[in-house]
Amino acid sequence: MTKTARAPRQSARVVQLRKGTTLEMVRLACPDAHQTILISESFGLPVPDSDGIRELHLRLIVETADSLGEGLSERAMQIHLQRIVGAYVGSAHGAGQFYSRAVTEARDATAKLANDARDEDLDGPVGFSSAAQRKREFAADMGLQAHVLCMAAEGAVAAYEQVVGERWKPFERPLENAGQSVDRKAAELQMAALG
Repeated sequence: MTKTARAPRQSARVVQLRKGTTLEMVRLACPDAHQTILISESFGLPVPDSDGIRELHLRLIVETADSLGEGLSERAMQIHLQRIVGAYVGSAHGAGQFYSRAVTEARDATAKLANDARDEDLDGPVGFSSAAQRKREFAADMGLQAHVLCMAAEGAVAAYEQVVGERWKPFERPLENAGQSVDRKAAELQMAALG
């Protein structure tokens, strides 16, 4: 009795993707226009021109795409703009995360001031601000920076949609051997060497 040869069953491979940063994530991490105005007024900082920054970056990318239009195919333009917009969004998200950490440090330092038994958090000599005040001022500066980078990212995303004709979404790169740790890979190589 002969057996019929069966093709080996191939298991389905699940490819995990490395999630990219979205504009929504940026908006959650960065102060909006209203909060930025409050920060500026409370700390005596200039109020940034949010709409102007957004529009400038939209025009910048649209004009750049126009100048490259003769030399790039539609697909090449899409890939190029995908990378450019991704850089704007990634930068704004990083600034938003840094701002969040700065706010947390400022809150912690300010909360410590409420404890009368702590000498190290008291105001410095006359004419110098306390460590808590410096942390609050630093957080305010980081908030303005995060907001203006968010506006630049919003302008870049709007330009992408205008040039490419579809909504921008972050590139999602497949993870290599997702779920397989270095130890597991090393163990497999060692076992293969043993025979």
